[in-house]
Amino acid sequence: MTSTVHVDSAPVARSGLPERHGSSSTPRSGVRLESIARSFPSAQGARDVLRGLDLDLPSGEILAVVGPSGCGKSTLLRLVAGLDSPTEGLIRIGGTAIRGTDPRTAVAFQEPRLLPWRTLEHNVALGLPRGTGRREGRERVRELLQLVGLEHAATQRPREVSGGMAQRASLARALARSPEVLLLDEPFGALDALTRLRMQDLLLEIHAAEPTTVLVVTHDVEEALYLADRVLLLRSLLEDPAADSIARTLEVPGARPRDRADRSLAELRVELLAGLGVHSPQPAQPAQPVQPAQPAQPIQPAQTTTEISS
Repeated sequence: MTSTVHVDSAPVARSGLPERHGSSSTPRSGVRLESIARSFPSAQGARDVLRGLDLDLPSGEILAVVGPSGCGKSTLLRLVAGLDSPTEGLIRIGGTAIRGTDPRTAVAFQEPRLLPWRTLEHNVALGLPRGTGRREGRERVRELLQLVGLEHAATQRPREVSGGMAQRASLARALARSPEVLLLDEPFGALDALTRLRMQDLLLEIHAAEPTTVLVVTHDVEEALYLADRVLLLRSLLEDPAADSIARTLEVPGARPRDRADRSLAELRVELLAGLGVHSPQPAQPAQPVQPAQPAQPIQPAQTTTEISS
């Protein structure tokens, strides 16, 4: 069972995000998935989780992945990270195939997974590439803490900060190596509603400052539509064994940050929920007006016929 944390009251930077030195020249790569399939052994034989998955993510795109439980969302994320290998197909980043854990990617999970005995700045420093100089590393950690609004909490330990602050530190750690592809697995799922909205805005600000390619898995349809350029809807192969994994791909209109109340997003939300098997109730038909009662007809007196006998 996931826990819910209290609203993060610490300030989050809303403007003036630091421009990372040399960020404009840092290469950003797209991702290409070619006929990806992944199956796992079971007592009944191989069980397909992903099948026939072909997809291109242009450099700098944010792609949200939604789908029912068991459709392979997290499996897809692990494949792109190099933490698992496809049964069939090939994954390329920047045109180069992934072979095992790939340093061009970084992952942030639903739980912050910080080391409790280290300060936030030391936890962030764990994400730095090997061989980073001490001075360069300190500067990069300082930039990242400022980017996520945690410079004031650099020397605090995870138990001393809120869940939202811990998740911000986790994002900073994932960004420490300047990944070409950032992979997010339900990154805000354990946060309360208000902190979740703030973290969504922060992620967009981070992306504006460091526009890496982002693949985010979420169960939240509204979150997917608010964050992403496109939304990938996966289907469960258990329910449709003959089909491929991609049910549909939706383009999300409008530039970010979007108006959460935009009518076009509401229409896409209905489409996505229908694809997930959640159908919106049909509007009730207006009641037919009651016809006024017709006035009662007066009763005519019975006519009596008198026979006269002669």
